[in-house]
Amino acid sequence: MNAVINSPLLSRTVDMTHGAGGRASVQLIEAVFLKNFSNPFLRQGNDGADIGPVAGRLVMTTDGHVISPLFFPGGDIGSLSVHGTVNDLAVMGAKPICLSAAFIIEEGFSIDTLEAITSSMGRAARDIGIHIVTGDTKVVGRGQADGVFITLTGLGAVPDGIRLSGDQAKPGDCILLSGTIGDHGIAIMSKRENLEFETEILSDSQPLHDLAAAMLEAVPGIRVMRDPTRGGLSATLNEIAHQSGVGMSLIERDIPVRPEVHAACELLGIDPFNVANEGKLIAICAPEESQKLLAVMRAHPRGRAAAVIGTVLADANCLIRMKTGFGGNRVVDWIAGEQLPRIC
Repeated sequence: MNAVINSPLLSRTVDMTHGAGGRASVQLIEAVFLKNFSNPFLRQGNDGADIGPVAGRLVMTTDGHVISPLFFPGGDIGSLSVHGTVNDLAVMGAKPICLSAAFIIEEGFSIDTLEAITSSMGRAARDIGIHIVTGDTKVVGRGQADGVFITLTGLGAVPDGIRLSGDQAKPGDCILLSGTIGDHGIAIMSKRENLEFETEILSDSQPLHDLAAAMLEAVPGIRVMRDPTRGGLSATLNEIAHQSGVGMSLIERDIPVRPEVHAACELLGIDPFNVANEGKLIAICAPEESQKLLAVMRAHPRGRAAAVIGTVLADANCLIRMKTGFGGNRVVDWIAGEQLPRIC
């Protein structure tokens, strides 16, 4: 049996037998997933992973990834899925513990491409210091998916004394942003539409757990942290405002946007405030702690471009108002639909 399991895959594309639960399924798992995710939990071969007791309050998140294209400037669906899931834990104040991965693969998908994706996932997880401890694979017929869809579930632990939630923003609080916005969405769009700019725009996909941990160690009283992914900065701030029942005031010139991203957004008719990010976070804290928090963020390699971008206001209408670079004012509303589909 071991000889059968460890034998090389006869086909270099995924077919329906790879999802049937028989020898071909085991061969695919061994040759691709176990090879790239190898760790003691996964090697046990059980239906789940016994990770043992943990200290702190448990936090769990699930994130599905359907991005197109699968490989883009600055990353790919594999590393992105790990970063995105870990970041959802990080902005809850949690130290990531482990991940679970589920794949839906279309018949005919290249096994070499699948291996490149899982290799990237394994590398990203190892860089963070966590394991993908369990998972599942399903194969669907041609035309029933678009290559590969990946869903990751993450488990983390929040230390005692830390409580971050979107309903805790208070009037007078300061709003901080860890860096430039719009990089990820414009990188995807440039690749998807074969757009060329003088400077290549790279996705900001990166893990934020170390940055979040440093921020919470310095200022454990941070009220809210959130990563502005789909819908961008505008959607995330509107979500927080409605959760907390407050308004916000932003200053456009204080919000960092790379010149090349700004130029691309103007060319495409896109508002950078609505563009997805995959390596930035928003933090809201008491005003007396804002400068200390800003200094910690800027001292970290993933927060060097951090800025205070506005304040929280008392406003029963929960509006986000922004003073523009021209001296006027506008409402920063969330978009009704999806400006850039299949973005993460």
